[in-house]
Amino acid sequence: MNEGDSLKAIDSYTDADFKRTIWSALRLLTIITVVAIPLVWWKLGWPSAALLVVGAAISGSGLFEWLRLMSAVMVRMDGGGAARPMAMVLVGFFLRLAGAVVLLYVSLKFLNGSVYALAAGLALGVFALAVEGLRLMKAWTM
Repeated sequence: MNEGDSLKAIDSYTDADFKRTIWSALRLLTIITVVAIPLVWWKLGWPSAALLVVGAAISGSGLFEWLRLMSAVMVRMDGGGAARPMAMVLVGFFLRLAGAVVLLYVSLKFLNGSVYALAAGLALGVFALAVEGLRLMKAWTM
């Protein structure tokens, strides 16, 4: 495959492909979290498992908010369809961000679990997105 073919594959990446990628990453994040909860609970206790869930929820909400934000921007760039007001999307983004900060503070203040479990939960979104990115790269090179 030459360089021109791979550029055609990248050019063919659509809004629907972006949405499918984010939803796949959210699905993978959920699966990993469901599998990891009993393991963390067994090894580190329920407060650490709860911190893992908090981190995964914050990470997943970040991916979902990224999906909403990018979808609103893409609709504006395409110039078609009924676009949601950008102010509402940005308000939702900042409210989610504030909620994440409050949730982090409360969970660290009242749950005496492992901070590493919280960090692992927060990293799950990045991991799931990286896996989906690798799947896309594999699909483009085939």
